[in-house]
Parts: sequence; structure tokens; C-alpha cells
Amino acid sequence: MTSGRGSKASHAAAFPAAARRSAARLTAVQALYQIELTGGAPDSVISQFTDPKSRAQLTDRQMMEPDPELFGDLVRGVVAGRADLDRLIAAALTTDWEIGRLNLILRLILEAGVHEITRRPDIPARVAITEYVDVAHAFFDGAEPGLVNGVLDRIAREHRPGEMTGGGDTGGGDTGGGDTGGGDTGGGDTGGGDTGGGDTGT
Repeated sequence: MTSGRGSKASHAAAFPAAARRSAARLTAVQALYQIELTGGAPDSVISQFTDPKSRAQLTDRQMMEPDPELFGDLVRGVVAGRADLDRLIAAALTTDWEIGRLNLILRLILEAGVHEITRRPDIPARVAITEYVDVAHAFFDGAEPGLVNGVLDRIAREHRPGEMTGGGDTGGGDTGGGDTGGGDTGGGDTGGGDTGGGDTGT
């Protein structure tokens, strides 16, 4: 499975630790997709994706080595906490949407993002939102990134309101030593167009 766009090389050169965290998020979505397709055990799939040769074969591209702690936490956390994550996502979608209609890749992006927002207080919520909007852009060219922005923003405002006051764009994404950036998390589209069509993540 491949994503649709290349990595941000200049960002990676300037902020290698941040780039590895960004790679962890993208790779976690790919690993979760693999688990969905094969039913593989999380630890087994994590091992495959953390081995450089296996990762290159699974992703059909050379990717930066993901941050192992964040990558493992995302994969294990989403698998273990899926019921709670999906409940939060369903509540954040507009009333005419059901989580079961979401494209698989889109659902996995949202699950990983909600896990990070609700279970990783060490990572600023705005950073997480910006990063998962970027992950969505790697797979989708339509309304899906806006839906990711809107759903994650709504959940972050409920679970981490102290960080979300003031609303506007606070800068770039994950910028190195401390995750201090943020992006445009001003609400976005939580109901968007129908993205439940064919799976566009492969």
C-alpha cells in the first residue's frame, strides 16, 4: 500500500526527530490497514513495519524510520481501544453520518488521531490535528482532510479545552524537540461529502 504524496524533505532535514514522529503516524495507519486486511497480531505487524527491508516491501517505497515509541503506541492503542475511539468519532460526526460508512483508511486516520489526542497529553492537541490532516492529504485529494480536521478539532475541544481556546492557526506542525506547533484547527467539515466509496488507501 502506498500513500499518494512524497514526504516533506526540507522539513525532515530541519527537524529529524519531528520527521520520525510524522513517519510514525503515517506508518501506523499503514500498519493498522495491514492488520485490518490480514487479521495479524499487532506486535507481529509492528515488527514487520519496524524492520527496514520489510517496511520497504510493505509500503512499496523508501520511508524514513518511524519513531518506534509513538508508532508502537498508536498501533497497539488503536487496536485495544477501538470501541471507545469509534464512539468518540461517531459522536463528532454530523447526524447524517455513520462511522460504518467511512472509508477504511479514513476511519483508521481518525482512530489514530483520536487516540493521540485522548491518550497522549505529552503531544499538543493542535500538533496532532495538523499531523493527521497531513496524513489524510497523503491518501486523499477530496474533502477527507477537512473531515479529519473537523472531527479531531471537535474531540480536542471536548477533551483538551485548555489547549484549544482561541481557535486560530498557531503555526506549523510537529517542529522538533517539543511538539509545540499547530495548524488550522478551526472546526473544518465534520460531515463532508460521502467518502464511504471505494477504498482509496491502497
